[in-house]
Amino acid sequence: MTDAPIQRLCVIGVGLIGGSLARALRAAGACNEVVGCGRDSQQLQKALALGVIDRAETDIARAVQGADVVVVAVPVGAMAQVLKGMASQLSPNTIVTDVGSTKGDVVRAAQIAFGNLPPTFVPGHPIAGTERSGVEASFAELFRQRKVILTPASTTHAWAVSRVTWMWEQAGAQVSEMDPQHHDEILAASSHLPHVLAYTLVHTLAGMQDKDEIFKYAAGGFRDFTRIASSDPQMWHDICLANRNALLTMLRRYSGELQQIAAALQHSDGSYLWSVFAQAKQARDEYTQTTQVSTELGVPSPCKGEGQDGGE
Repeated sequence: MTDAPIQRLCVIGVGLIGGSLARALRAAGACNEVVGCGRDSQQLQKALALGVIDRAETDIARAVQGADVVVVAVPVGAMAQVLKGMASQLSPNTIVTDVGSTKGDVVRAAQIAFGNLPPTFVPGHPIAGTERSGVEASFAELFRQRKVILTPASTTHAWAVSRVTWMWEQAGAQVSEMDPQHHDEILAASSHLPHVLAYTLVHTLAGMQDKDEIFKYAAGGFRDFTRIASSDPQMWHDICLANRNALLTMLRRYSGELQQIAAALQHSDGSYLWSVFAQAKQARDEYTQTTQVSTELGVPSPCKGEGQDGGE
């Protein structure tokens, strides 16, 4: 049954995202047992002590045995190795899903690991997170009023998609479906590019001679814009490389806009500057107004500043 509790949930990667999902499903009564798997036994012991998981395993093949649902919450760069490690131990009805911020490479990794794309493999991406990481940062409310995108193949079993949809809805999320390539293009613009900009800005300023004064007098706008530069560097290293083609397209487009701004400044073209700023303000205001109305109507709103942005 789609709405029956998950008997055994296996979470591979019990950090912010994996730990928060386990907490949320436990709080909702949506799973009976949580098996946590990871390479760091100390982190797993911490997850046990916090009550996030019921059993800890460092061996992937052993961890997934008997699981109804397996959630892979590792950096996208480690996805292929993890999927390969579980392939021989999954039952035909075991649902496998992930939380990675890129989807095209995850689908390709699954095809290689399993020989073909299993009909019970449902790629997913929760657009939620904070700049903090680790199981100690996890909390059950992380996914409430947040979006989750699933990118199933045409060969994916409908009941598997329904089950994963139900799982995320139990965690408080709003679920939609999208083509993997389109997902990667959209997220390159809305998430991956902003993270690259935040990291690059902080890196640029940190390399300046007056960096101490720059950071000393930085106001709220700087803190808000650069908050996501405190996210896990390894995870975002993996995401940027995995989605490099779509991200390069966005970087080139953004670089072109910056060059036009620089040219306007060089020629004191105030009308161009005003036009860009005014159009940007209008677009931002319309976005925030839509978000506010949706929230007032009880409709989950777009993610407000993710830090981890899915898998970890």
